[in-house]
Amino acid sequence: MKKTIKLTLAVVLTMGATSLFAQKFGRINSSEIIAAMPETKEMQINMEAYAKNLDSEMESLQVEYNNKVQEFQKNNATYSDAVRDMKVKELDSIAARIREFQQVAQEDYQKKQYELLAPIQEKAKNAIDKVAATNGYLGIFDTAVGALVYFDEAALTDIAPEVKKELGITETAAAAN
Repeated sequence: MKKTIKLTLAVVLTMGATSLFAQKFGRINSSEIIAAMPETKEMQINMEAYAKNLDSEMESLQVEYNNKVQEFQKNNATYSDAVRDMKVKELDSIAARIREFQQVAQEDYQKKQYELLAPIQEKAKNAIDKVAATNGYLGIFDTAVGALVYFDEAALTDIAPEVKKELGITETAAAAN
């Protein structure tokens, strides 16, 4: 009888260990995948053109400002106080427009980049999810960001209730927060 129990226990432990080893995890560097996608190269070309347009606009504002500064310096001695004050205010106004344009241009550039990159990232994520699900991976870690990017929710157990219990968090206390 004792021998049968030991044998049964050994079989159960072996099966448990085997099922643990049968679980598949993978890793991926999503940055490398996204960089290799043809859509990313197209996005980079579009972003370069967008940046060139912004630079061109910035350059024309800078030329306008430089011309006004040169004119001011050249004719400063001949200006009356009222004209000099008006010219200084005009220069300040152009400088403020340049600073505002730089800020708005930077925000627009980032917005455009996100707008173009989001569908590429989504396509890569969908491909990762499909490959992981097809090949039976339980989880995929993204080494580019150090995060879990795919997991088979049905195969994983949510341990939050046990962690809450360990921490002494009750459902009524959690709902009050």
